[in-house]
Amino acid sequence: MTTAATPTTTTNRVARDFDKPLWRRILLTRESAIVGLLILVVLVSAVTVHGFSQPITLNYLLLDIAPILLIALPMTLIMITGEIDLSVGSMVGLSSVVTGVAVQAGVPFEAAALLALFVGVVGGAVNGFLVTVVGLPSLAVTIGTLALFRGLAVGLLGTTAVTDFPEMWTALAKAKIAGTTVPYIMVPFLILLAIFVIVLHFTPFGRGIYAIGLSKDAARFSGVHVERTKFILFVLAGLVSAFAGIYYTLRFGSARGDNATGLELQVIAAVVLGGVSVFGGRGQLYGVVAAALLIGVLSSALRLANVTSDVINIITGVLLVLSVVSASVLGWLQKARRRPSRLPSVAATAP
Repeated sequence: MTTAATPTTTTNRVARDFDKPLWRRILLTRESAIVGLLILVVLVSAVTVHGFSQPITLNYLLLDIAPILLIALPMTLIMITGEIDLSVGSMVGLSSVVTGVAVQAGVPFEAAALLALFVGVVGGAVNGFLVTVVGLPSLAVTIGTLALFRGLAVGLLGTTAVTDFPEMWTALAKAKIAGTTVPYIMVPFLILLAIFVIVLHFTPFGRGIYAIGLSKDAARFSGVHVERTKFILFVLAGLVSAFAGIYYTLRFGSARGDNATGLELQVIAAVVLGGVSVFGGRGQLYGVVAAALLIGVLSSALRLANVTSDVINIITGVLLVLSVVSASVLGWLQKARRRPSRLPSVAATAP
């Protein structure tokens, strides 16, 4: 009896998931709401904020949020599995310092950048090993490596800074695509975005990521290599964070131990605001990208309106809290609507 009831329940659930028109399933989502809010904020800012519609504003906006956009890609996949990586900001700082120290020692910049990428891979592998092999919670592990990587970065350079980088590379980090105000850093970001979208939505590996977030045991019984998948994602997060650290160094022309302090909070804010569930199993990359752009647009518009950075942080935090609360409320309402009535029918109670 129990075995026979399971397929019926699953069939009903799937039927309910697809009982709405396609346009409603696409447009009436958190991700679409973030895209709509982004468009609204851009239009309002262009009309009300002096200087926002200038081309140079778009250039600086994209330069500022490029590290967030880059790191948000692997962070999205990690959080869909139900894990988290709080060490990404410290890895940006550590890779920046490694690049600076190597260049200062006479190593060619290209080799120094490769060394920084290798450090990112090693750091991600450390996180992955502790989470998947040792079995420690990712929150605890990455809080520890956040302090470890930042301590290494500050220990290597102290309070000094390395600024002697090749002019060709520093100019490239801030250069614009010919005929536009879009910086060149958007090219590797768009390439990575396409790769992550294909992997997440069109491959068995991506389907396994969602399965892990929904139920690790069910995913394991379905043939998904849970530990290996998580390990790969943490390594990717370390690698992309190191790449963002190299860009960060070139963009500002300085390698310091405190570079990108607090960046991990902005990344997580973009991922959660973009519709990724903190419990795993749900999320879309286009929502995360839209959320990162929304945070960047808000920050840029408020700075142009002479709003202090503290107020900007408060507004970003309020948006993040509202997104989490609204997701919980909407989920509760959907469950309440889908819950079958417990009142006995007339036919069932008739003698």
